[in-house]
Amino acid sequence: MSVSLIDIDAATYEPHPLHSAERVWSETNCYVDLWIEVLHAFGFDPLASAAFTLSSDFEGDQWTFFKFPLEDLRAVYGIDVNEMNVWAPIETHIVEQLELGRLLTIEVDSWYLPDTAGVSYQLDHVKSAIAPQLIDPGARRLGYFHNAGYFELSGDDYDGVLRRTDELRDTRLLPPYVELVKLEGARQETASRLTEHAVALTREHLSRRPTTNPVPRMRKRLGADIEWLGSQPLETFHRWAFGFCRQGGANAELAADYVDWLALRDDAAIGPAAEAFRELANATKTLQFNLARAVRGRTVDVEAVLDAMEGHWDAALAPLVARYG
Repeated sequence: MSVSLIDIDAATYEPHPLHSAERVWSETNCYVDLWIEVLHAFGFDPLASAAFTLSSDFEGDQWTFFKFPLEDLRAVYGIDVNEMNVWAPIETHIVEQLELGRLLTIEVDSWYLPDTAGVSYQLDHVKSAIAPQLIDPGARRLGYFHNAGYFELSGDDYDGVLRRTDELRDTRLLPPYVELVKLEGARQETASRLTEHAVALTREHLSRRPTTNPVPRMRKRLGADIEWLGSQPLETFHRWAFGFCRQGGANAELAADYVDWLALRDDAAIGPAAEAFRELANATKTLQFNLARAVRGRTVDVEAVLDAMEGHWDAALAPLVARYG
């Protein structure tokens, strides 16, 4: 017998507009993308809790792996998320928690996720987070949120992703990291209350913002990495660029959408910050393209792009700090 929380079909599911193909960065990272779709599917506005984008920083060798903070999900939607002790087969935990009206987020191997075909499915063992909302053990069928949508898998992929094969049951393998998502206290706030929560979170995350513009630090690290990258295979560049470019650019684009959302509800004067964040997102994508050419041996000048990124960062933060700082 199948167990599910909501009646949705992977074939007809419509992702949130934050995952439209027209975006500069159509995906952010597996955790943020997953939560965008979970919130969307359950009737919540994911932008209401996106203030965390305002505290992202360059961490020495990469941008912050940005995430929806669990305390923000609780404050805005009443959704309570905590790490879960995995003491039984993961299939058992999924069934039991879905029957209790709860979700799990689970770190799995993308080798078994058919929605990653052409990237990692049956090609590479890559950690990624999913949130199953439908399971049918008898039919070996799983419906799950992942990246930019909702998908289903079955058969051997079901056995692999849930570690049901003898090889994957090996007790020497660490259990997956699992979070328990309790929906019992979830609530739909009024528009005014959502804005109040967003303003409070904006002030909080701005207080955590980098103390200096992060782009000069990014520039310095690039100078140290660029020659080494030229000697590495293209796969290494892609792994490096995920943190060095994509996490900064995708965060900036999501920040732009959040500021647009907040400007409509609180203060239109912060609108220019959204445009600056969007320019930063575009410039970071240009940087990634140029660096990809550089590691292939072509001569490129990235200094002008980095100069622009530095200016966009300052222009984005200034209106926000003036209003909420």
